[in-house]
Parts: sequence; structure tokens; C-alpha cells
Amino acid sequence: MEDRILRIENFYVSYGKNTVLKNISFDVQKNSVTAIMGPSGCGKTTLIRAVNRLHDLNSDVTSKGAIYLDDQNIFEIDPILLRRKVGMVFQRPNPFPTMSIYDNVIAGYKLNGLHLTKKEADRIVETSLIRSGLYDEVKADLFKKGTFLSGGQQQRLCIARALAMEPEILLLDEPTSALDPKATSKIEELMMSLKQTVTILLVTHNIAQAARVSDYVAFLYLGELIEFGPSKKIFTSPDSLVTEEYLSGKFG
Repeated sequence: MEDRILRIENFYVSYGKNTVLKNISFDVQKNSVTAIMGPSGCGKTTLIRAVNRLHDLNSDVTSKGAIYLDDQNIFEIDPILLRRKVGMVFQRPNPFPTMSIYDNVIAGYKLNGLHLTKKEADRIVETSLIRSGLYDEVKADLFKKGTFLSGGQQQRLCIARALAMEPEILLLDEPTSALDPKATSKIEELMMSLKQTVTILLVTHNIAQAARVSDYVAFLYLGELIEFGPSKKIFTSPDSLVTEEYLSGKFG
């Protein structure tokens, strides 16, 4: 793929003796939204957690195969450096409850022991909040706790926190599943604008959402990649009957 940023090759993940992902291979195009779809338990979250090596924290999890970021094997990169390049936002908004909005945004720097001058911190906070579409709503309250925000605002704060590290890739794991339709719509608009500057991998069980925001779709079923391709093709004429049945709501 001519402008790929990520390459997943013959990738397997097992929890103990249970193989959860089997022989997954596909390329991720730079500055795109790739939706990872499939029924519950098919391995979607396992796959994106592998992309920034969160499984390293669990000794029961083993993997084989390769994932390359900018043609460098991620398992040969220092995991702390990797997680700066590959940010992650989880299903439920999780701002640090004791921190102000301002400190939440730059939390990654503090946790990594990276010193910022006041001027650098101010710039990163403002830029990240602007990029996450939150700045105008919170600029008068930067030193209030992040937990006073609504659920949708908290999730955009978590996106700002991930963006503050200037990642190349942003992993979003069901980022709107805990949000109401209005907040969901804001996050979807945000994804569309963010892909100009960052590549997005989105886990979603919401078929309509994937159709609205994604450029590519990877459809997983029982730990296997059934189909991968441009969203338009997969939503209009999938090659696999299993994909077609999933998209038409026969199972989920």
C-alpha cells in the first residue's frame, strides 16, 4: 500500500491456551479511519491493544507474527516510546479524577518524566484542546477538575490527552458506546477532522457509525480476519456471506 503507516502480518494472540486472534494481516493507510468491526468476543479490542503493546502488562498473553509501524517492528521499539507514537482512548471516559483539565492534558508528559516549561505546557494544552474540539467549552475552567465535565466532554478530554503526545496513530476502543447521540455525533465529526493529521484505528460495534466515518473496514469473526477493504466496497458489496449477514443484522 503506497502510503501505509502500519502493517499487521500473520499476527496471532493467545490468552493462555486460548487463541483469540488467528493469522491477521492487513495494512493501515496513513491519514485514514480504519474501522475494526465484528460481533462481541471476535478479538477487536485484543487487536488494537496489541498495536501499542498493552498486552505486555499481562503475562498470560502471548503473540506471534509482526506489526510494523513506519516499517519498524513494534516489538523492537521501547514500549514507552511506542505508546507516545500510538495513543489510546478507551470505551469509558477516564480523566484522572484528582487532576485539573490542564493537568489531564499534559499527564502523559508527567507520567513519562518529561519536563515541560510553562510556555510549552500552555501551548500543548491549548493546541490539544483545540484539536479535540473542547477548547472553547473549557478555556475559562482549565484549572477545574476534569470530572465536572459531561461524559462527551470527558471523552474529548481523553482524546486531547492522547493528542498531546503528538501520536502518529490514535486507537479508539468503542469511544462513543457510553455516550448519548449528541455527544457521539461530536466525536464522529472530530474523527473526520483529526484524520488530516493522525491515523485512526476505531473499534466499533456500531455499523452505522463505521459507515459514516471510516475509509477502510477490517471485519473480524471468531478471531479471524474475514474481510478487509475500502468501506464503500464492504458496505455495498462484501465478498463474504458472513460479512453480509453481520451487516444486515442477522447476528451481532
